[in-house]
Amino acid sequence: MERDTAAIAATAARFQKLYTAAVYDILDEMGLPNQCMDLEIRGLDKGMRIAGPAFTVACTLDVREDHEYDNEEVKTFTFFRRMYPGCVVLISAAGERKAGHWGELMSTGSKAKGAAGVVVDGGIRDGNILMSMENWPVFTRYLSPIESRKRTRISGIEVPISISGTLTSQIRVDPGDWIFGDMDGVIVVPAGKVEAVLDRAEEIMGIENRSRNEIRAGGDVADVYAKYGRL
Repeated sequence: MERDTAAIAATAARFQKLYTAAVYDILDEMGLPNQCMDLEIRGLDKGMRIAGPAFTVACTLDVREDHEYDNEEVKTFTFFRRMYPGCVVLISAAGERKAGHWGELMSTGSKAKGAAGVVVDGGIRDGNILMSMENWPVFTRYLSPIESRKRTRISGIEVPISISGTLTSQIRVDPGDWIFGDMDGVIVVPAGKVEAVLDRAEEIMGIENRSRNEIRAGGDVADVYAKYGRL
């Protein structure tokens, strides 16, 4: 599938100028209040920010000794060839909460294909090495030295997945939905809503910047709120 990488980069740049709270407010206004991932999914570093279309990876629980993969792409690791510049690797770990489901070598392979970072509803291994990777944001529930073998296996690539939510138990994420994360949390923006969300969020940011500047200049908070209707 041909990807418009220039358009992806331009959209990501717009998201990177925003913050998740503003984007969440817009989604809430649109009747989509349940798009915030579980707040336990956080950046390895508070300064990490991530934005890009989801490259989805579905896992299933698996305790078989042979750990045989059903998916040929996964068995041969050729699924990395399907990654594209700007995508965010998004892993659903099927509720397994002990192992590390993604690590440094998988991240190195993803980054080499142009991925913008990784978000895991599960665990990460090799934290020290991942922290040293330049321009590689990692958002995860926890760190673990335990390998995923005999605990989970990858069962699907670029398929709809469910990610744990904050205001709802699960959020459906389709391949190509946008993922946006910062120190406050990670938001899922449906692909068909991205342009409208960005336009409105940028408008709100402009209002908040004017409010902030007027308050800093000595303006009365109540007067500024009355003027702009937003604090």
